[in-house]
Amino acid sequence: MAPNDVPAETLRGGRLLAAGIILALANFMVVLDTTIANVSVPHIAGSLGISASQGTWIITSYAVAEAICVPLTGWLAMRFGAVRTFSVAMLGFGLFSVLCGVSTTLTMLVVCRVGQGLCGGPLMPLSQTLLLRIFPKEQHGQAMGIWAMTTVVAPVLGPILGGVISDNWSWNWIFFINIPVALFCAAGATIMLTKSETIRVKLGVDTIGLVLLILWIGALQLMLDLGREHDWFEDGFIVGLGIVAVIGFVVFVIWEVTEREPIVNIRVFRHRGFSVAVASLAFAFGTFFASAVIIPQWLQTSIGYTATWAGYTTAFTGVLAVFMSPVAAKLTEKYDPRAIVCFGILAMGLSCIPRAMWTSDADFWTLALPQLMQGFGLPFFIVPVTIIALGAVDPEETASAAGVMNFLRTMAGAVATSISTSWWDDSTRVARNDIVAKLQPADTQSILSSMGMTLDQALATIERLVDQEAAALATTQLFVASTAIFAMAALVIWLSPRPPADVDTSAAH
Repeated sequence: MAPNDVPAETLRGGRLLAAGIILALANFMVVLDTTIANVSVPHIAGSLGISASQGTWIITSYAVAEAICVPLTGWLAMRFGAVRTFSVAMLGFGLFSVLCGVSTTLTMLVVCRVGQGLCGGPLMPLSQTLLLRIFPKEQHGQAMGIWAMTTVVAPVLGPILGGVISDNWSWNWIFFINIPVALFCAAGATIMLTKSETIRVKLGVDTIGLVLLILWIGALQLMLDLGREHDWFEDGFIVGLGIVAVIGFVVFVIWEVTEREPIVNIRVFRHRGFSVAVASLAFAFGTFFASAVIIPQWLQTSIGYTATWAGYTTAFTGVLAVFMSPVAAKLTEKYDPRAIVCFGILAMGLSCIPRAMWTSDADFWTLALPQLMQGFGLPFFIVPVTIIALGAVDPEETASAAGVMNFLRTMAGAVATSISTSWWDDSTRVARNDIVAKLQPADTQSILSSMGMTLDQALATIERLVDQEAAALATTQLFVASTAIFAMAALVIWLSPRPPADVDTSAAH
């Protein structure tokens, strides 16, 4: 019997409900932190005296650290016990939330966000594992329903909560609100779940694999985040980071293929269905996540939206996602999941078409309705692509395949955000230069002067309008490219074989 197969204490009634709330709340908090900072980036950038593109490091650093720590979750749970690991990770998450809130420099905030991500990484899979452990087998469906609901609702509330807090209090409180939740969940898990602890086993860890993983991912993310400011490969430092990333990745792959107990089991990529499903997942989710970062920045820095209204606009993505999730799950049981994935991704791609026609004077509903459409397609994509991926691997590989899939999904979001932010900034500058080249400033200035403006006021108005239109053009170009990427991801899924009907997705955290 494996350590985690040792029966847990049977919880009933109020104790089971309380334990379920604790675990669901922990998962909710960790997922919330992936989106709560999206609308707060302009506030944080203004407070710390940095650019908006530098502000996105706050998002990518958290995602990268979380991705790195996910493959370690199984090892940590077996080495220290699932409940103990959960409680310590919760306390660490709370501690780093305090440090994020009191950060006075970008460096300090990014380092603390890395700490948050390292502690938050294990919490999602551990909350799911412990829910399945404490709930009777006949109630596993209800347990996963609770877990899935927090996973879907948290990204919806994140932008709204982040916007309201940033506008009415200060951005620091988007981190401080984690503290009471972290203390409550850590204490509750220690009190309620101690008798459900798993057996601890002294295990070795793939230290070299872990070091190589951190090395190449860290170099890649730094290259993507710093590249634009250092003129990309015209700078020796960026070239060095690129070389380290490439060589580190190659050595990492070779090591993990030959290692008996690898930290990331990349052998699962020998299954065509898994490789195809993960590729489709990475491209579609990365594109989706990048848009969730870019849109709030554009609304606040160019259109004049407050963080609160930017949050309301982007949160529409989750409205239909909440209601369509059970529908998607039911349809996946009856129809070919490849068709469901293709439909879901195409729906997300279609939502980019009206976005590609946005203008700087678009009203609220013009901006919000495409978000609603994207949210409609999201559950039709996430649920069945998991079934395709896990259905392609051997049963004993399900847990490690789920870990690899979650790792790459999170990394795809971070990498896509860095690339999209850099492209958006560069496209804005190019569009601005094109507009200025075609502008007749004397005529425009004359018109504005006839409206009672002084020379300085007229020039400031012209500059603001040029910047506004340049940002709008860059945003629409981004969504033209996004449409193409979604279409590609939708077609790629058909390269995978149809999965078997009985796929166990309980390991897909």
